[in-house]
Formats: sequence, structure tokens, C-alpha cells
Amino acid sequence: MANKTSKDKSPSKGKKSKPVTKCDQSDEVIANCDNPNKSEITFSQHDIEKLIVTVRGEQVLIDQDIARLYGVTTSRLNEQAKRNIARFPESFRFQLTKEERDEVVAKCDHLRSLKYYPSFPFAFTEQGIGQLSSVVHSQKAIERSIVIMNAFVAMRRFIVQNAGILMRIAHLERHQIETDEKIDIILDKMEENSPKILPEQIFQTGCVWDAWTYVSDLVRSAKQRIVLIDNFVDDRVLSMLDKRADGVTATIHSRYYEQFQTDLKKHNEQYPAIEFVQLPHRNHDRFLIVDDKVYFMGASLKDMGAGLCAVTEMQTSPETILDMLK
Repeated sequence: MANKTSKDKSPSKGKKSKPVTKCDQSDEVIANCDNPNKSEITFSQHDIEKLIVTVRGEQVLIDQDIARLYGVTTSRLNEQAKRNIARFPESFRFQLTKEERDEVVAKCDHLRSLKYYPSFPFAFTEQGIGQLSSVVHSQKAIERSIVIMNAFVAMRRFIVQNAGILMRIAHLERHQIETDEKIDIILDKMEENSPKILPEQIFQTGCVWDAWTYVSDLVRSAKQRIVLIDNFVDDRVLSMLDKRADGVTATIHSRYYEQFQTDLKKHNEQYPAIEFVQLPHRNHDRFLIVDDKVYFMGASLKDMGAGLCAVTEMQTSPETILDMLK
């Protein structure tokens, strides 16, 4: 049973709070509550249902909403309840915790003023509403209590009638969560067991596919940029660079070949553009820059694996290599 003392101003402790359901609030209902001629306003059962929220697994009305419906102040409503505290055990009336109050405020815009109150609001269950009509002595309170009780009954009847559907929805949600967790575990295992890109790799003559796959993984690993420095390129290089992720830039530094320029122009008309920069002079070695890493290529990218070759990650910065091309 709740106490009469100042403890009413503190949230109840020792009980784990359940989530607060979403507040399906209509601004029109509250506007009618605050209307100067509110005594003339007739509230429907549907209007009241919009004010009901679920806290700790219980359907409740917040004291501020009840006070508006009854046409009294919130302080007077709670004062009457405290004066007759024997009628209001905690199963009829309980004080929200800070977390419960904040969640109610977040989900119910019309209750945002509660966040600035010096004390935490009280929630009244269906039984608590029934007791209020006997302690708040006004004809309006009696009439509104009847409408409120009918709203609680209607919502409870709806839940009972649709229990099967609600259970199936809950089951599907749990099943989906379990499925997502299993998928995450599988993906994590796949990532753990997938072959890692080695800092260096040697390919025997004829290992064309292995070399192609290795460089493809390098291209896919790029997060920002790919720069290829290679004297001899063709349309196969364009296909390789198209494996990069969206938003990753690609630049080729190479010698000028008329056929490749034609291929590049056609490619860029359909796919994300690859920039071409003509080498100012002939370079012997090939390099692949992936973000901030530089890889030495033992052969032209299009010929990787055709003969004995290697790919080695270098300690040199990309800017050092690019500056030497100027």
C-alpha cells in the first residue's frame, strides 16, 4: 500500500518497470479538456481510449489527463486520493519512476510538461478510476468515470478477442529476432574463416585465377580510393576496377593507347567513371594503391598469374609514389 507521507513524491522502488507503450494521443481530446466551455464538451469512449497508456504491463491513465477530464487540478485529484489512501493500494494507483515518466513524456507529446514537475506523476488503473469517482465529489467526475471505465473494458475486450493474433505477432517477432541473431553468428563465422588478404603473395606460372581473385579482393577492400600505375592496361583492367565499392574513386596512370581510350570512354558512359592520367615518362614497375597502402605488382594487372610473379605490400606512402610521377 502506498504511504501518506512525502514518499508519494518519489518513484516506487524495488519493482522492475516494464516498457511504456506508444501513446496514440489525439490533440483534439486535450484541446477539448482545456476548453473554457469544457463542461459542454461530450467525450466519447474512443476519445478516452486515446489517452490510455501501458506502464508495467498495466493499462493506466496519468493523473494529469484524469484531472483534465474531471475538470479539477492535478494536485486536488491526488490530494483526494491521499486523503482516502486506503482505497488506493499500489495495484490501483502507483507513482512513475523517472525512467517511466521520461518514456511517457517521449511518447505522449501532450504530457511533456510532466518532465518539469517537482514530483513524479501517478498512474491510475481501471480499479483506481472506479475508486476516484467516489472521492472526487462532482457530477462530472461520476459521468466521466463511467465513460473511462467503458473505455478500459472495450480495450480489454479487444485484447481478449485478438489474443490469438497478438500472440502470433509476438511469436513472429521473437522468431525474427532469433533468426537475425543466428544470421549474425553465421556471418561472423564466415568473416572469421574467410581468407585474409596477405601482405605479400607469390603466384606460380598459370595461376591466373588465383592472381585475379587476390587482386579482386584488394580492390573490394578499398574504402576511399584505388590508383593503378601500370604501363600496359586494357579493358580487363576496367572490369577489375568495377569491383570497387560505391563511392570509391579509381584512377589509372598509364601510357596513352588509342584503343584503351575508346574503351574507357564507352565504359564511363555507363559505369562510375575511372580517371585516366597519362604517364609523363615510361615506368618499369607497376603499383596498386588501395587507400593508404601501396602494393608492388610483379606484373601488369592484366597479366597477373600468366607467369611467375608476386604482389608485395610496401612501407612507402602513396604520396611518395605519386610525387615521383610528376
